[in-house]
Amino acid sequence: MIETPSHPQDAKENRTSTLIALVIGTILSYAVGWLIGIPFLVPILNTLASFPFMVAALRNGDVRVAVGRMLLWALTMGVCATLMAYARPWSSGELFLHGAAYRTEMFAWVMTGHGVESAPSQFIPLHLRDAGLFIVLALATGGILAMPMGAALMNYMGNYVGSLAAASARPGLTAILAWHPWSVIRIVSFVTLGVVLSAPLISKAFRFRVDRTAARSLVVLGVCGLVVDIVLKALLAPAWQRLLLRVVGW
Repeated sequence: MIETPSHPQDAKENRTSTLIALVIGTILSYAVGWLIGIPFLVPILNTLASFPFMVAALRNGDVRVAVGRMLLWALTMGVCATLMAYARPWSSGELFLHGAAYRTEMFAWVMTGHGVESAPSQFIPLHLRDAGLFIVLALATGGILAMPMGAALMNYMGNYVGSLAAASARPGLTAILAWHPWSVIRIVSFVTLGVVLSAPLISKAFRFRVDRTAARSLVVLGVCGLVVDIVLKALLAPAWQRLLLRVVGW
């Protein structure tokens, strides 16, 4: 049974230490992954570093806290993958699943403006496929398989961003802009849906109740985010490519 701190200051310190532990654990998962050097293990290690924190928040009955923790996890992964790719832009692509292929695809898009990123007829089916698979995995496995999928997506996106920054005349600005706004919205939506849709199976395993009102509102926000992601990408991708090309200085 989890004990609740009796003093507000104790509760605040406990929350802070939990978030610090989550960040440190996620960073260490990359260090271990780099040492092992087996690509498919990296997202699994990422998940092992975060899954207990999500479950603990859900068991305490706060789905919003669980979402907040996993958003911090996603942010930490994004920073780690970006920095690793910036430090070693070519070798990092071999560590992350689909990393080298995605980097090649996105570099070509930045240079020419041609590619899936600017073609709604191509990227919309891919987005729907990924979202559908992620949702099914979250519901069917309590997030156990959905979270590694999300981690893999974060890692190859971060690999592209860090590699592009390393090749840029203005790496700092490039590292910010290459996290395309529609991609950030998609990440937030995936995290939100992943937590909420994992909760039913986890609640059965650990015998607790989920706040269904909060869960429903979060599902609506997550689905709306996926729609906004597609709309923004369709509208902004061509202009964003031209902006990136100017910033990178190729």
